[in-house]
Amino acid sequence: MQVFTPFQGLAMLAGYAILASAIIWFFSRGFVFSKLHFLVANREISRVPAAFSIAAAWIWAPALFVSAEKAYTQGWVGLFWFLVPNVGCLILFSFFAKRLRDLFPSGITVSDYMRKRHSGRVQKIYLVALGGLATCSFAVQLLAGGKIISVMSGLPYFWVTVCLALIPVGYSLYSGLKASIISDFLLMITMLLLGVSIVGSAIAFGGGFEAVWQGINGKTGTYDSLFSGDGLNVFLTFGIPVTIGLLSGPFGDQSFWQRAYAVKRDSVQWSFVVAAFVFGLVPLTMSGLGFLAAGSGLPITNTAQVNMQTVLHILPGWVAIPFTYLLLAGLVSTLDSNLSALSSLFGHDVLSMAKPGVDEHSHKDVSWYSRGAMVVLVVGGIAIANIPGLTILHLFLFYGTLRASTLLPTIITLLKNQVNEAGVFWGILVSLSIGLPIFAYGNLYKVTPAIIGGSLFTVLASGIIVLVASQWWPGNSRKLAHP
Repeated sequence: MQVFTPFQGLAMLAGYAILASAIIWFFSRGFVFSKLHFLVANREISRVPAAFSIAAAWIWAPALFVSAEKAYTQGWVGLFWFLVPNVGCLILFSFFAKRLRDLFPSGITVSDYMRKRHSGRVQKIYLVALGGLATCSFAVQLLAGGKIISVMSGLPYFWVTVCLALIPVGYSLYSGLKASIISDFLLMITMLLLGVSIVGSAIAFGGGFEAVWQGINGKTGTYDSLFSGDGLNVFLTFGIPVTIGLLSGPFGDQSFWQRAYAVKRDSVQWSFVVAAFVFGLVPLTMSGLGFLAAGSGLPITNTAQVNMQTVLHILPGWVAIPFTYLLLAGLVSTLDSNLSALSSLFGHDVLSMAKPGVDEHSHKDVSWYSRGAMVVLVVGGIAIANIPGLTILHLFLFYGTLRASTLLPTIITLLKNQVNEAGVFWGILVSLSIGLPIFAYGNLYKVTPAIIGGSLFTVLASGIIVLVASQWWPGNSRKLAHP
């Protein structure tokens, strides 16, 4: 559904890039490069900006559409299995973020902590998982956002992905994580204000809350229970795999460990708990459009774009402009987080591996590795997003399995006094080599037992192997480090 001319679409992208860069440059003026400043914002981020930044980093572009789509197609049941695991995972992660910060207060990456607790090969497999997730997540944002904006504006898809990738790279190259946190804080406020305004107006002019309530059980009206009828099918095919994938999300994402190191030490847990509820406001708000469309019987031609189509059916055409900015806010908040995450992995871990034995590298070394990683990610992300035939599902299957395989080894390492190094390494490898093919097969061919089995195997196998190895061969385990 094209709602802009190509020139208008290009003008909006350029205007957004200029405005965002100007604001962030203003707040980052006087920035002086150093490793701690660039990679972890000198560990000085206050709790409120941190909470909003964490919430924004947890919102990926399709999530702005998924909540409305689930509300429309599967009612409150579908929304429940999207919203509750999303909020719950950040609350759960808050305890482990605080734990890592207490155990390893001078750290920068979780992969470096795994090296200190286990070995270099464990660090490398974590780098593959963390780097793979950052790369695929970056490409997913370009793929999903590029297709939507291309359809809305008529701009060529390739050039839309190029423009989207370039929006956050300028200010990220300048001041690193600090720029990302400033951007995320402002973007989260923007998303909340625009979301409430647009959705509230659509409900007011589209039938009111009575229409929303009529659509509470979805378009068909049959989704009225979590564990029976159509609701049971949602639980089995969507609830279980999504819950597993989301719970492992922040554990396998350096963006969140990086923020745990950037927040003031006494504010780590508070920031993540508050972030969970701040995040929840966005999908909860957007779901109102799905319920409204279902209750009003609007002619929705593409359920994946139900929120956009509902807005354009009810409100004036110019509302598409702030709605596009809402989409861009969600998109860019994840893109700059991916850039910062990869820069920390290269500016700290990879640099230390390339030049071992040097505790404090020169600012020039850190700059080349961290900023160079950002440039490579931009080029690589654009290339991946433009692979013919590639879908969001393909990328999700890959990086979702990567992060699920490291969930339990990370938790066990942070909690258990002695953990077997070989168990961690081989546990993750087994989970990836067996769980990924099963899970991929189930999703590609819609085989529910394979979806559930692949998800459970991926997340459980690595943890079971770590526990068994640590119990049978405790002599090969390293003890828990203390600050």
